[in-house]
Amino acid sequence: MNESVKKIGVIGAGVMGHGIAMAFATNGYSVILIDVSEKLLNKAMEQIADGRYGLQRLVEKGKISGEEKERTLSRIKPTLDFSDLYSADLIIEAVPENISIKGDILSRAGKMSKKEAIIASNTSGIMISELSKYVSVPERFLGMHWFNPPQIMKLIEIVRGPETSPGTVKTIEDLSRSISKVPVVVNDSPGFFTTRFINAWLVEAYRQFELGIAGIKEIDTMSKLAFGFPMGPFELSDLIGLDTIMHISDYMYQETKNPAYAAPTVLKKLVHSGYVGKKPGSKGGWYDYYFPSEA
Repeated sequence: MNESVKKIGVIGAGVMGHGIAMAFATNGYSVILIDVSEKLLNKAMEQIADGRYGLQRLVEKGKISGEEKERTLSRIKPTLDFSDLYSADLIIEAVPENISIKGDILSRAGKMSKKEAIIASNTSGIMISELSKYVSVPERFLGMHWFNPPQIMKLIEIVRGPETSPGTVKTIEDLSRSISKVPVVVNDSPGFFTTRFINAWLVEAYRQFELGIAGIKEIDTMSKLAFGFPMGPFELSDLIGLDTIMHISDYMYQETKNPAYAAPTVLKKLVHSGYVGKKPGSKGGWYDYYFPSEA
């Protein structure tokens, strides 16, 4: 356990938020998990306990005992009360990829945190320099970009803002290693490295499908067999969320004016029709829309 950070606050109990909470709790950290309703928090705790990537799977694989599962769950405090954040040494914002929503949450978190707390955003593409205007102490603010599912994926992309202090970066690097993650530090830009890279790949795959060069299944198969990727671009898109990809694409295009990042019409069509991937309330994703009989 990192000595300077012992308690973690996670704002947002969705797929990323509850996965981040589980990653820390599994490694002995106390976690405050905040969301706007008891229903969302209860769902998050159910997923941590018994979901696809939850603790029960670790019990079944013999990696932890039933007693360890219960101890891990006891380290997570689900709450609706933002004032509980005052005891946190690190606060991680993990709410939807929307500047106004993130800005409001970061502002509230800053007002509720102790003066020495570090605040991090799990944004996957919004510039840290843009978000830093919502926090009172930008030298203790940075990007901590996790990958889905966060309790499994090893990489944490640490995004250094223009005012982030070296000490803040070092603390988050050490903390990441303490939970068996691999931190890689990058400088601030729209999309950082990983999102710029993956966005260009996904968007190009959509365009090639839209142009009729190859089909969805064929592109996914070729990506896996030719490049060794574990998932093809359409399979991965359904996991990430088509709405998230569209919002990131729009943001990247607005910031860079590079047409390579712009969301293709075929992506917008699905999102506006309610096909946003494997998310609650979604009609499905690429495969559900184009191959409904196989879904």
